[in-house]
Amino acid sequence: MMAKLKTKEQTLNKELDIFRGQFNSSLDLDLTPLKLIQASGNGLSLASDPAGIVNFLDMVNNLQGDSGRGYYMEMTLGTPGQKLNILVDTGSSNFAVAAAAHPFITHFFNTALSSTYKSTGRGVAVKYTQGNWEGELGTDRVLIPSIAGTLTINIATIFSSDGFFLPGVNWQGILGLAYPLLARPDSSVEPFFNSVVRQTDIPDVFSLQMCGAGLSASTTADPTGGSLVMGGVEPTLYSGSMWYTPIKEEWYYQVEVLKLEVGDQNLNLDCKEYNKDKAIVDSGTTLLRLPVNVFSAVVEAISRTSLIQDFTSGFWGGTKLACWLKGETPWRFFPKLSIYLRATNTSQSFKITILPQLYIQPITDVDGTLDCFRFGISSSANGLVVGATVMEGFYVVFDRAEKRVGFAVSRCAVNGGIAVSEISGPFSSADVASDCAAGGLLKEPLLWVISYALVAVCVVVLLILLLLLVLPCRHRDRSGEITDESSLVRHRIK
Repeated sequence: MMAKLKTKEQTLNKELDIFRGQFNSSLDLDLTPLKLIQASGNGLSLASDPAGIVNFLDMVNNLQGDSGRGYYMEMTLGTPGQKLNILVDTGSSNFAVAAAAHPFITHFFNTALSSTYKSTGRGVAVKYTQGNWEGELGTDRVLIPSIAGTLTINIATIFSSDGFFLPGVNWQGILGLAYPLLARPDSSVEPFFNSVVRQTDIPDVFSLQMCGAGLSASTTADPTGGSLVMGGVEPTLYSGSMWYTPIKEEWYYQVEVLKLEVGDQNLNLDCKEYNKDKAIVDSGTTLLRLPVNVFSAVVEAISRTSLIQDFTSGFWGGTKLACWLKGETPWRFFPKLSIYLRATNTSQSFKITILPQLYIQPITDVDGTLDCFRFGISSSANGLVVGATVMEGFYVVFDRAEKRVGFAVSRCAVNGGIAVSEISGPFSSADVASDCAAGGLLKEPLLWVISYALVAVCVVVLLILLLLLVLPCRHRDRSGEITDESSLVRHRIK
């Protein structure tokens, strides 16, 4: 799996925890399917845009992929058009494509063959926790079949990379759908969706369905699919009501988590623990990532309530797989996991619940006799990330116009005829702080300002000292290049 998504892809040469014949198959969790309810009326739940600019039904099933390799869509760039598969990522803001050959991709965007490509002459470099790329900023035409016309979009052309394109992926670029604050090299680079809204006048809303629930995340499995709906919400993709949570800050899609439950057990942590140093919704991250203290509490609670007591720490830490005899799936041995989000009525909350089919994830089989699984939750030093592990259970609406993120049960979140996600509410939030995101770490953009201000002061002081020391002697000027390694992107949680 790709370093961009920061998953720990397991391979057969790693030690396997193999459990044979020790489970009682008569022990089952209550996995009663959810009743599908006709979508309720909503200002955004339209079969098409009333202005006639887009038809949402045309965008259904426009994605391919899975949680292990990411979800991507085919896009046509340049004149004449060149087709590339582009990874959909709500946790970054650059539209970047391969512009040179790479051993792990089949083709790339050849700017020399496009008569409409224009270079801006600005370099751009993005460094992730694992993997990085460098390239050049430019503009070109991008054809979006379901939206009228061809649009002119900012494109970062990738000429070199390390750990970004990996074996087994079938995409050649990335579509960052977050806010301008995350754009590199700075927020003056208009992100893709901002350009779409400005040039087409569609509503500032997009929605995402990822249909890999309970399916193998191995690099050999056939890709599944999903839908990226630009301009609104397609009601045929979800059941029940749509529940909204406010966007706390417009950089990532930052939300506010009030509490977590394992089974029916509240972890009883201070709500600020869940939001330290942020809680975001990010389709480009594979797993559900939890702050260290929260992760430890979740593992302890799952271990205590699970019907299996002898898992090693390697399984929880993502370095080992757990295997069962083929056909004897492990999901009935594990509890549900619920995340409470603050509702738009801030005195209330709602909870999104995932069944074990989403976080105990099939990876591979061994000799046709064993099915092996990984733990789809990991610890994080950079905040809580609602990644694909959770998002595959829901139809997620990024309503930027109203500054909110919506969740509803996805109609494709079904495995073996069983619905693997639930949503319910409202619940009173009177027992939690009025602002669970307050009092945490300083936001990274503010840290940039402080850091650069301190650097500037230090530089001035050093220059004065050097002048005092060496005058009238001549000295050599040293110029340093500020790279993107010092930016927010370095701390991405992928």
